[in-house]
Amino acid sequence: MKKWKRILAVAVMLALVFCAGRGSAVLVKSWQNGGLLGVNAVASTTENWGLGFGESGTQPTGNATPEELRKYNTYFIGNGDDKVIYLTFDCGYENGNTEKILEALKKHDVKATFFVVGHFLETSPDLVRKMVEEGHTVGNHTYHHPDMSEIADVSSFQKEVEDVKLLYEEITDKEMVKFYRPPQGKYSESNLKMAKELGYYTFFWSLAYVDWDPDNQPTKEEAFEKLTGRIHPGAIVLLHNTSKTNGEILDELLTKWEEMGYHFGTLDELIAGSNS
Repeated sequence: MKKWKRILAVAVMLALVFCAGRGSAVLVKSWQNGGLLGVNAVASTTENWGLGFGESGTQPTGNATPEELRKYNTYFIGNGDDKVIYLTFDCGYENGNTEKILEALKKHDVKATFFVVGHFLETSPDLVRKMVEEGHTVGNHTYHHPDMSEIADVSSFQKEVEDVKLLYEEITDKEMVKFYRPPQGKYSESNLKMAKELGYYTFFWSLAYVDWDPDNQPTKEEAFEKLTGRIHPGAIVLLHNTSKTNGEILDELLTKWEEMGYHFGTLDELIAGSNS
């Protein structure tokens, strides 16, 4: 009898392990298909914005779908049917490259969006005025460039963006458009809700590369490999104004993109197109 009880106990244990294994497999499969979080839902906890790339020339996937993000007036990519590029720059400080970037944009008649922080506004007001005079948009990258996903109350969130807005309007004597980019791409669902409640449109990106470290700049060849190999219809491109490489290659890069059949649009046009 004891022998049969031991056999029965082992059988029950094996059955439980088998069921647990099937449950885990279903769970993993559900995650892969977007059934839990995957690429369908906006994260309720802190996330770093990330992308997954497929074949060259095709649109990448993001942490959440364009449809999910749009509930919060948030975008990372445009229409995949149009070979349009939305060019954006993050401006943390000035180190001599922004003038070259503006020259290349002017030569190609391309209008970009520059997301600025408080330090850039404080130290480079003439460049900010020049951006506006040449028809570019200046967006909000927060005053102190903190991890905004750690900010839990609307008043603190508002102060970070409002201080940028007030200084920008003091410098330019123009109202600042309510375009916002989370520092480091860190966000949460509550952050996106707060930005929307304050009247902001949030913009991530669908193409970027490691260009922000002034002491470890990519070569021209490395930059072109990433920026032409992964360009795609509806791309929101993120570049940094602090990149010496970007300043040196932008004229040639814009020419190359144009030769590939792309044209350039503004984030205003992206919003208008998504609402039509």
